[in-house]
Amino acid sequence: MSQPEQASYVYAVTRPLPSGELGKVRGVGRHPVHPVEEDGLVAVVSTVPLNEFDEDALRANLEDLRWLEETARAHHSVVEALANTATTVPLRLATVYRNEDRVREVLRQDHAMFDAVLRRLSGRTEYSVKVYADPAERAAAVEAPPQPDPGESPGKAYLRRRREQRERQDDTWRVAADLCESTDAALTAWARARAQHRPQDSSLAGVPGENVMNLAYLVAAEDVEPFLTEARRLQDRAPAGTRVEVSGPWAPYSFASAEPSGSREPDGDRV
Repeated sequence: MSQPEQASYVYAVTRPLPSGELGKVRGVGRHPVHPVEEDGLVAVVSTVPLNEFDEDALRANLEDLRWLEETARAHHSVVEALANTATTVPLRLATVYRNEDRVREVLRQDHAMFDAVLRRLSGRTEYSVKVYADPAERAAAVEAPPQPDPGESPGKAYLRRRREQRERQDDTWRVAADLCESTDAALTAWARARAQHRPQDSSLAGVPGENVMNLAYLVAAEDVEPFLTEARRLQDRAPAGTRVEVSGPWAPYSFASAEPSGSREPDGDRV
């Protein structure tokens, strides 16, 4: 029985790695990863079945949440393993080429771009900083509103409660806006670059409050300690009903800015 046609799934680009550095790292579909080297650059690749990543199959798979989650986790785990040992340019999910010769061609063709990004990321890592606001938590923490007048009518009592609720919410958003501004200013001072992302849906993440700021910072190794010290200070001083969350270090997805030629092209020259 003939073997199914194969394709090359590329996770990231880095510099040449020591022999055996990738060890037993596994990628999408539990396929082993290996280096493909060309002109001083290395693409980290898995050989995958073409019929899982051709145009029709990939379109269907990207609609399959289970497949998408498993593939994203595997992709990220390979990138993180690389980033722990070497400067790494992560590529987007499902960057696939027909074969390794084409991967080498891309490394030659886009050498200047990859080299520039690797130089920019060298010795630097990404940290994620989010600010959350929770009006209910703030309302419970601040001074209780005045008690209603015993003679107050039900209609007036309802309007008063709605007004107080709006005032508490407005107060939360004002405080949160100030916290976002001061947090960004303080942490930008220790970062080489910053990237703004859309706020995340807190209900999907299973965390309380509303995400009102979602930033990434590119931090040099020598600035990590003061960056995190400042972040802890901001966390400790966050007003009631708000909080600052910092995570990392991460592979620098937010700062890679690398879109190689002809990615996702198992059906030909399609980008």
